[in-house]
Amino acid sequence: MLAATVGAVAALVTGLLAWPGGGQHASAAPATFVHPGVVLDTAQLDLVRTKVQANAEPWKSAYNQMIGSSYASLTRAAKPRATVECGSYSNPNYGCTDEREDAIAAYTDALAWYITRNAAYAQESIKLMDAWSATITAHTNSNAPLQTGWAGSSWAKAAELVKYTYTGGWPNQSRFATMLRTVYLPEIINGSNSNGNWELTMMEAATGISVFLDDKTDYDKAMATFRTRAAAYVYISADGALPKTVPSQNLNTTAKIVSYWQGQSTFVDGLTQETCRDFVHTGYGISSISHIAETSRIQGDDLYGTDIGERLRQALGFQSKYELGTAPPSWLCGGSVTRGLGPVTETGFNALHTRRGVAMTNTQTLTEQNRPAGSNNLFVAWETLTNANNPN
Repeated sequence: MLAATVGAVAALVTGLLAWPGGGQHASAAPATFVHPGVVLDTAQLDLVRTKVQANAEPWKSAYNQMIGSSYASLTRAAKPRATVECGSYSNPNYGCTDEREDAIAAYTDALAWYITRNAAYAQESIKLMDAWSATITAHTNSNAPLQTGWAGSSWAKAAELVKYTYTGGWPNQSRFATMLRTVYLPEIINGSNSNGNWELTMMEAATGISVFLDDKTDYDKAMATFRTRAAAYVYISADGALPKTVPSQNLNTTAKIVSYWQGQSTFVDGLTQETCRDFVHTGYGISSISHIAETSRIQGDDLYGTDIGERLRQALGFQSKYELGTAPPSWLCGGSVTRGLGPVTETGFNALHTRRGVAMTNTQTLTEQNRPAGSNNLFVAWETLTNANNPN
């Protein structure tokens, strides 16, 4: 186990990483929000539409996968609840799956509308959003913050696309905005001290909702929490002997940090706080980092040239290597990892490799091997379609 004094640990949690050449980097809301601007913008969407119309790959296969899924059904029956109750691992599951999948369906329909210009898809998305905004009042039980983050991420993407690209009318748009403001934001905006993927997912939803609501105050708050949590989720060697931590968690000894990192005591570039838990949850965290970085870039603050971009690059490469089948050494998770990263690499890979020209051999192999990337049925959906080879 690595040795460190309490004082040394405290020094690691006193602030965000001062990235070489950039100093302390503070993200802030733009003077005017870009719309659509949650994870995707107009230039990205227009490229996707053009590629699908040209029957170009991998977009065409990815589009066929999406449009052939149950999420794109034009006869989906929404299943809203006044109170969505989700315990640990969604047990009990009173509306948890229904809410998440209706939100993904609303986003799927919004994408289908943009690509096809078939108004029936926009109207279907509106139908789902209206059903929930007329009904839901609360999330309860232990998984409430995470559930709110998962569903809120998809709702924000769907609403942003429909509001700013569909001109056929959405009479209950203000009611949906009120739902996001009063039911979703209060559950997620103050973060949590749970495993890192929780807070990252919550901040993904909070930033997306804040963009939709043109809420600069909550956007800034969510981004500040995100930067602290992302720095504490992915280790890079510039952090020093130990990973960074979230100050409110009081991880002020080496033993506490090692325990929080699933018993892992050797820290290398790209290791995440949940790598030794399993790659599924690690994938959730990586995905949310990618999504928030995309939203921030669209809103005028490109984080890919900061420590966030380096953490994302290292996390993708490290997990991809072992997801592809490399046997873990004995010092890593006791020599055994639980694979299952999920469809989460396209967005980060595109941002770093396609746009910035960074070589990412393992991430590229895994990403191309898994195309077309579908949905994890929680909050990730259709990212080969939206992000593959997209320089915009």
